[in-house]
Amino acid sequence: MKLLTKANWGLKLFAWRYIPLIGFCSPRIERMDGQALEVSIPHTWRTKNHLGSVYFGALAIGADLAGAFLVFHKAKARGVNANFAFKDVQGEFLMRPEARVHFISEDGALIDQMLDESIATGQRINRTVSVRVTCPSLHGDTPMATFRLTLSVKAKPR
Repeated sequence: MKLLTKANWGLKLFAWRYIPLIGFCSPRIERMDGQALEVSIPHTWRTKNHLGSVYFGALAIGADLAGAFLVFHKAKARGVNANFAFKDVQGEFLMRPEARVHFISEDGALIDQMLDESIATGQRINRTVSVRVTCPSLHGDTPMATFRLTLSVKAKPR
């Protein structure tokens, strides 16, 4: 099974089992490699607000996934138990996203460093990850919003 197909099934199962609100937004992993993760959320009645743009809550879910799913994937690939959460979030909303939105995090190297440091020290490591939100079908790579999330990771070998 292809990596993206398997990752998307894992995301669906995780979402519907543990956080149904994520599943309700129907996210899809578009791209995933060692350095980056791109998640999209459709522009549907489930994710739109009264102005016709993607609702803040759906944007927060997408930013959460883009910032954290790579930790989940990397920890699983390494055979490491990793507990992670976000300590805070800052968002800047630049334009109204009125079509499918894409959430891009390119902090794979930072996440590797956090996992390595946490395993070596046994401590919880906090770093800021960035997520860029785009609406490619309407505005190409122009950012619709940007998020900065403080990711907190504690990892240990299994």
